[in-house]
Amino acid sequence: MNMIQSAKDQIVELTQKAYAAAVQEKLLPEGVATVPAVEIPKDAANGDYTTTFCLAASKALHKNPREVANILTSHMQLDGTYFTSVEIAGPGFLNFRLGGKWYADVIAAVESEGRNFGRGEGLKGKKYMVEFVSANPTGPMHMGNARGGVLGDTLAEVLDWSGADVWREFYVNDFGNQIDKFAKSIEARYIQLIKGEDAVEFPEDGYHGDDIRELAEAYRAENGDGLLDADEQTRRDTLANFGLAYNIPKMKADLKRYGIEFDEWFFESSLHNSGLVAKAMDELTKLGWTYEKEGALWLRTADITREQLRKSGKKDEEIDKLDLKDDVLRRANGFYTYFAGDIAYHYNKFAIRGFDKVINIWGADHHGHVARLKGAMDALGLNGTERLDIVLMQLVKLVRDGEVVRMSKRTGKTISLSDLLDEIPVDACRYFFNAKPETQMEFDLGLAVREDSENPVYYIQYAHARICSLLKALAEEGYTAPRAADVDIALAQSEQEKALIKEISLFSEEIRMAGRDYDPSYINRYLVRLAAAFHRFYNACRIKGEADDIIAVRLKLAEATKQVLSNGLGILGLGAPEKM
Repeated sequence: MNMIQSAKDQIVELTQKAYAAAVQEKLLPEGVATVPAVEIPKDAANGDYTTTFCLAASKALHKNPREVANILTSHMQLDGTYFTSVEIAGPGFLNFRLGGKWYADVIAAVESEGRNFGRGEGLKGKKYMVEFVSANPTGPMHMGNARGGVLGDTLAEVLDWSGADVWREFYVNDFGNQIDKFAKSIEARYIQLIKGEDAVEFPEDGYHGDDIRELAEAYRAENGDGLLDADEQTRRDTLANFGLAYNIPKMKADLKRYGIEFDEWFFESSLHNSGLVAKAMDELTKLGWTYEKEGALWLRTADITREQLRKSGKKDEEIDKLDLKDDVLRRANGFYTYFAGDIAYHYNKFAIRGFDKVINIWGADHHGHVARLKGAMDALGLNGTERLDIVLMQLVKLVRDGEVVRMSKRTGKTISLSDLLDEIPVDACRYFFNAKPETQMEFDLGLAVREDSENPVYYIQYAHARICSLLKALAEEGYTAPRAADVDIALAQSEQEKALIKEISLFSEEIRMAGRDYDPSYINRYLVRLAAAFHRFYNACRIKGEADDIIAVRLKLAEATKQVLSNGLGILGLGAPEKM
């Protein structure tokens, strides 16, 4: 249950009923359909909730806002609602103050919903795909993959908690130019192992990492030197398949260690082998969006983009200043481009598998590809402008003691995901990489392993463990948290108790906003605030030695906080330890 939204909905209802009653008495004219906007004031002195209805509707009502406010407040019936009072402030704000029923209902909701507290239904019935990581299977995963993995996985979880039917997918680029380079690179190292370093020149644009040499060594150890006598294409195909058969399971294992598992690993080669790339290109041709020039097939990207910009309100003279260009879909040699494969892949997502919304997590260096892919989907009649969303994430900078770290201490090479997980706990990696996608982040390796309140992961998990220890200690003295119905929430009178309940109530709303903005870092920030609210409550409100009814209320608040911390940590893929 979203208790924030419940309170806002009740204010809307109270305001509309008061307006209807005033119309009935001919104190206000009828026919004003303005829906009250309800917000939470930044300063609690201005109430718990406020609405600007009187200001927004005053012109249509032919009265100044304070007159409208006076009439409405005199017709509001607060009995049985979440609110104890409504006050007029400033030029005509209506400020509402929460009463005991709302506080009690928050705690009751946590108890009744338990592990599902925070779930919503705003996206119910919607089929979402989140495609993320999608690293080339030609080498180890790097820091960008580490960040994209957490952002994608946590966003998928947030969308699931928002009610959507969510599918996690990894797109395996096992076709085309990068696989050719991969094969040639392993081949060169294989021949050099057998005949010597000077036997063959290593491809200048090949993959130079030690992992390529290790693959060649592994193939030779298992299969010997016989491949040297095979024809070139057979040799390259064999080595590429061997490399992929090693790398892809390694990627899956590293990601599983990282707490990430996909519903599907979708192979690019399947699009070509099934003929879907050719089919998607044929569809674009039938719709008049392609042309042939110098033996190549081109997409009218400039025309598509121009049409998109016009719909968005851009003027022709502004568009003419842009350097809009068309894209090659099939080269003169008959091979399809990567862009053609990407179009076919997204055609598969929308036209064949029927996802309502597709979200891709990409590095910021792909920003130039966003508009043209959306445009290609629009050209196919699949409404890519609305249904395809791209989250662009910025780079990661690893820092230790204020210095940028580029190399692994263990291997002396660029730090891979596997290297990082050898040094930093998974929980810390997942938390810190789940920063706002559009911001360039610094990952402080020293902070990530600290066991004090400066480390937000430790701070949040310590709050959970502290509550577990508290509940256990009091249980040994015969005190357990009662049922919500047996608690007199009116006894929670202190500022810290009320602030804690309010923070608990925000959980559902934070999840909703995280899903709305494709920014799961809302949950990071929320959990820090919740942990801080609990620590303030714990330091200010004694439990041991108090009267039984006070102990009962405060134990119930602690138990509810523990549940919400556990739920939030679960969304982030972090553990909820019972002791530290």
